[in-house]
Amino acid sequence: PESSIEGIIDWGKRLATIDAELAKTSSEYEDAIKKRDETIQQIEQREQEVSKQIEIARKNVEEAKAKMLELIGNEKKTVGYGGSMTLDENGFKDSVTAAGHELIIRENYKTPEEEKELKCKLTNADFFLMSTNAITLDGELVNIDGRGNRVSYLIYGPDNVIVIAGMNKVVSTVEDGYRRIRNIATPPNCNRLDCKTPCATTGKCGECFTDSICCEFVTTRMSRVPNRIKVILVGETLGY
Repeated sequence: PESSIEGIIDWGKRLATIDAELAKTSSEYEDAIKKRDETIQQIEQREQEVSKQIEIARKNVEEAKAKMLELIGNEKKTVGYGGSMTLDENGFKDSVTAAGHELIIRENYKTPEEEKELKCKLTNADFFLMSTNAITLDGELVNIDGRGNRVSYLIYGPDNVIVIAGMNKVVSTVEDGYRRIRNIATPPNCNRLDCKTPCATTGKCGECFTDSICCEFVTTRMSRVPNRIKVILVGETLGY
């Protein structure tokens, strides 16, 4: 997709059109066409609002890294991060340390006393890096957490939050976002974390409670603090 907010809007329109095309052979075709037209109208009406939330679009990971470092700035900052395959697999944290910033490496804090220290450091960090499980065409962030540590720092604490997400995370609505998380993102995450859940075996949500990582459901509609949350939407498939 194009590296601009116009490209994101166009991508959303194409997603809505594809949904309608897929329904051509079913009795839901007319409803799908109506939904497509309503979605396109909604996107056009809310283009300005979306551009405020999704401030930055980049074509690839390298451009995203450069923009992340530009946002953090040249002066040394403290930078925390949440669990994210997007960050882990694409070298975003390495870029932070290479630029001379202090990365708060959470894996180094293991004892109960050290974990308390970690919480204080992350709460007071200059920046917090994370991805999002889904992002809607309206610019809402949709996330599910296990312990809630990742989403807690999104909501409150660090001075700035940078969210880095691939185009595979884009969905039409909040409801679509939660469906995506539970049936696409959570199964491989449960396998990675060795959680004994139904989805780890079947690949689909089993509405489980035992060993579940689907505990905190958080929708971020906007940032109450102006410019605190910045989203870098990358024109690649990143993470789960």
